[in-house]
Amino acid sequence: MRADELSAPARAIHFSSLVLDAHADTPQRLFFEQFDLAARDAEGCVDIPRLREGGVSAIFFALWVPVEVKGAAATQRARDLLAATLRQIEIHSDLLALAANSSEVRAARAAGKVAVLLGVEGGHAIDNDLALLREFHARGVRYMTLTHNAATEWADSSNDAPRHNGLTDFGREVIREMNRLGMMVDVSHVSDSTFYDVLQTSLAPVIASHSCCRALCTAPRNLDDAMIHALAAQGGVIHITFHDGFLSQEYSDAKRAIAAEIAANEQVVTQRNGENEARNLIELQGLSDAAIRAGKLPQVSWQKIVEHIDHAVRIAGADHVGLGSDFDGAFMPEGLEDASKFPRITEGLLQRGYSEADIRKILGGNTLRVMDDADRVAELIHSGKA
Repeated sequence: MRADELSAPARAIHFSSLVLDAHADTPQRLFFEQFDLAARDAEGCVDIPRLREGGVSAIFFALWVPVEVKGAAATQRARDLLAATLRQIEIHSDLLALAANSSEVRAARAAGKVAVLLGVEGGHAIDNDLALLREFHARGVRYMTLTHNAATEWADSSNDAPRHNGLTDFGREVIREMNRLGMMVDVSHVSDSTFYDVLQTSLAPVIASHSCCRALCTAPRNLDDAMIHALAAQGGVIHITFHDGFLSQEYSDAKRAIAAEIAANEQVVTQRNGENEARNLIELQGLSDAAIRAGKLPQVSWQKIVEHIDHAVRIAGADHVGLGSDFDGAFMPEGLEDASKFPRITEGLLQRGYSEADIRKILGGNTLRVMDDADRVAELIHSGKA
């Protein structure tokens, strides 16, 4: 969607707002594919031209470590992804700026640059060592997604059998240390028990960096209404993700019906590309598109994103909802295939009657506020007042 395809009110609001995407897996491309962010690409979802075209002011790049990579190798994978991301910021310092707080995000935008923020996705990357958590924070990481699709040794995942019934004692230490550092706690991917243990433990508001509403799609990684309400009651933010399988119940059901075919395709692609998860996803996206054309999977519209935003706002209020695309890490709906299409969300919210102030909060203001809250809690801890 080009700017000239927007209504005048949507264009005015969107391109004057600070738009923040709380989760993208683009570092996989930077590391495995040596992808250059400066060139508009025919594949994938994110590059600088498309970020600028979509009016995206800031983006959290996720340092995702697959659950099969464990121990010291998991830590090294996260370091490698971090180094590849920092290298792109260095090469394109006229277009990108590393940001670690809301002031730096705003300064980057004022300078005409895209602010790049960092999150670790998968708590196994710290290899049960708080010193590694501190290392990542010192290098700019400002949130950690506690689990991915398997339990860690200290927290249960939404996509794995329970091992701990939530957080272990060490898991609670992790949360307390994240609070002390000013690092946001991300509950996307965690089990329901882990979610509530986190809320009970954390002194700072908590985020879900890329989750949808379970009331609209029963994927276990989505949050139910009680969880959304509890997250908001503590000041947190749910960031609606764009993945087809979390937006659409129809798509999720159809995918289960052809699970054997999907698993076979994944095996073939993985055997061909090895650990190059970026290439695997691009090829699997092509196979998913082919399944949609063949009628095996339904086409999911970008308007589903707005439906999930609307539902979350009804439960939590407009102060507690944001956006976390999962670009370059999941299958995208028709109409929001890449970062250039972000203005559609503003158009969709306007059509549903959202005020300009609430749209600006959802586009990025709420995420900056929760970053500030995490920093304030850290200051209180250091001063002995928390």
